[in-house]
Amino acid sequence: MHSLQKQRSLLFQYLRSSSNSNNIIHNSKMILSSSSSLLLASNFSSTAGKVIPCKAAVAWEAGKPLVIEDVEVAPPQAKEVRINIKYSSLCHTDLYFWESKSVPPIFPRILGHEASGVVESVGDGVSNLKPGDHVLPLFTGECGECPNCKCEDSNMCEVLRINPTREGMISDGKSRFSTIKDKEPISHFLGTSTFSQYTVVHSGSVVKINPTLPLDKACLLSCSISTGIGSILNVAKPKKGASIAIFGLGTVGLAAAEGAKIAGASRIIGIDKNPNKLEYARKFGLTDFVNPEEHERPVHEVLKEMTNGGVDRCIECTGNINALMSAMEALHDGWGVAVLVGVPSGDAVFKTNPFNFLNEKTITGTTFGNYKPKTGLPTLVDMFMNNKLELGKFITHRVPLSEINKAFDYMIKGQGLRTIIDMND
Repeated sequence: MHSLQKQRSLLFQYLRSSSNSNNIIHNSKMILSSSSSLLLASNFSSTAGKVIPCKAAVAWEAGKPLVIEDVEVAPPQAKEVRINIKYSSLCHTDLYFWESKSVPPIFPRILGHEASGVVESVGDGVSNLKPGDHVLPLFTGECGECPNCKCEDSNMCEVLRINPTREGMISDGKSRFSTIKDKEPISHFLGTSTFSQYTVVHSGSVVKINPTLPLDKACLLSCSISTGIGSILNVAKPKKGASIAIFGLGTVGLAAAEGAKIAGASRIIGIDKNPNKLEYARKFGLTDFVNPEEHERPVHEVLKEMTNGGVDRCIECTGNINALMSAMEALHDGWGVAVLVGVPSGDAVFKTNPFNFLNEKTITGTTFGNYKPKTGLPTLVDMFMNNKLELGKFITHRVPLSEINKAFDYMIKGQGLRTIIDMND
């Protein structure tokens, strides 16, 4: 390993002095990434087909701090992939199911679904992935065979669509995790369970990515960034020069703002009750910021006055039903579209005046920004590689696996955006 690092150092010293260094450095990174992948694949050959012991953050009770446990991860079965998770990030969905306030409590469980890693081994029938590949495990998937996968307008795979109540693998319903001490099975989460140094995922929910994409940033593409950008580019589809209002300026909402800029919106209005979000609105280039609590009248009336009759597109990222109703009311008659992105509580009911529809307003929803995982997600990777999408600015905190509970504290207190968890630190 030290020899490989020395070779890299000498190569980059030479490249920096080269007159054509930009192109050569880019090509060299590809070569070095490939060599690193080959080295990893060689190391992984000793663990293929065997149970792997590792560390994982296990949720034992609702709302209680996660516990770092020694666990065993079984080998992948047919159409499964075992992944060495390098980086994971905390998403609000993890928090939602950890709290289990309005969903069935399933414990013990390994949460986590926004992550990146390297393939360690593959099961029978997996031909498009191999050890050493850099990948994103996803909470949804693309089998490629069901009617939804074959339909251009849907990303809701009938086999691999999101299922928060599934506790084991699709093939046999069994868990691939157990505690080393008591051999107690540990439930999976969203088919990913990325708060473990190793995890097993169905191959249809694993996307291979460019090995030069930094894994600590790449993990954000497996949920939040894709959802936010896709809500604009794939669902709302605003015309150039449109006005767009975004309810909730968390990571997903700010990713929607990035999508709005890519789409050429002339006005991007952020709505959030947290006054501290004004700083993020400025940083991410929003044109306006509205705090509903600073106005005596309903926020939809404020927005309609600001936009001369109504907003062209509204993106609701909070999951709050009242916010969704405000988004619907704020739309311009004739062409306004509201997109539900946030996850509401299970017993929530949406109500609106039917004349909103007769006045040709539209409301729709999205999962994962309507991106088909395997065939659609690579377009976002290309955006990042071509400097059209910046991921680093979404990262506000970093913690080692041993301090994962800090990530929950940051999110509960509304401090920052995404916390990156170094799974091997």
